[in-house]
Amino acid sequence: MGTETKLSKFAKYAWFVLAYNILVILWGVFLRASRSGDGCGQHWVTCHGEFIPSAPELKTIIEFSHRITSSIAGLLLIVLLVWAIRRWYVSRAERDRLAMAAAIGSFIFVVIEGLLGRSLVLTGNTAMTLTPERPFWMAGHLVNTFILLAFITLTAWFATNGRRLNFRIETKYLAIAAFGFFVIMAVGVSGSIAALASMLFPADSLGTGIEQDFSPTSNVLLRLRVLHPILSILSGVLLVFISGWFKRESADDNGVKRWSGILSMLIVVQLAFGAATLLTLAPIVMQLGHLFLADAIWISYVLTTANF
Repeated sequence: MGTETKLSKFAKYAWFVLAYNILVILWGVFLRASRSGDGCGQHWVTCHGEFIPSAPELKTIIEFSHRITSSIAGLLLIVLLVWAIRRWYVSRAERDRLAMAAAIGSFIFVVIEGLLGRSLVLTGNTAMTLTPERPFWMAGHLVNTFILLAFITLTAWFATNGRRLNFRIETKYLAIAAFGFFVIMAVGVSGSIAALASMLFPADSLGTGIEQDFSPTSNVLLRLRVLHPILSILSGVLLVFISGWFKRESADDNGVKRWSGILSMLIVVQLAFGAATLLTLAPIVMQLGHLFLADAIWISYVLTTANF
């Protein structure tokens, strides 16, 4: 992650905030997969009209705890932002200015994340409810989450590495990097739709699930679900080639080689894990692992391109 042998307190805190947000995201997946999104009803910020639910059901506990952990994530990012601004104000260093800019981006997108969650609750797009808008809400939520993780990662990277982004690289490098980001986003969106379809229309066997995917009478979400494994394989191959290209084109003294190697390894593991998730009909623990690997791939790609 850089040439420094000792992380500053700010850098350690930034990496901690990143790790904590990943845990919050995973808990959000558990919330959806356990069909507990309506645990507080269509109420915000209260839970069934109460600030602290009395005699709650299990799904209410799950939903309410997700709200608490998400609120803590927001508070942690406020501290990160204030700390970043203070560091830049004192040092006026370029790396601290960039860390501050990334922290501002993190704060903006955690606010949007909260607003998206609030909207899902108030519109009733939770648990087993299916509206025409819900797939779009899910896709928007995932894209925003990825952008949030990217900004937090860059905040930690600037604080750790002490380097600045190279804005003078050739257009072809920027185009290839942007294409990689688009590919990961597209796979993530297809995954969110596939997860929603599997939750709303569960199958008791792999054969039944395949029949659902290709039946002309199935819901459109089920017929779109097959796109996710196809896109995952194609994008995995593309990203391995892209990471290898970055590795070949990079200098020997930066972190591209390290992170591109990690990225390639994670992609291979994710493809194998995704196949296992499909064959086991996506139990919750496999869904958690699948999303964790997706987040790890995204973060590794961010760090690969940042180090270039």
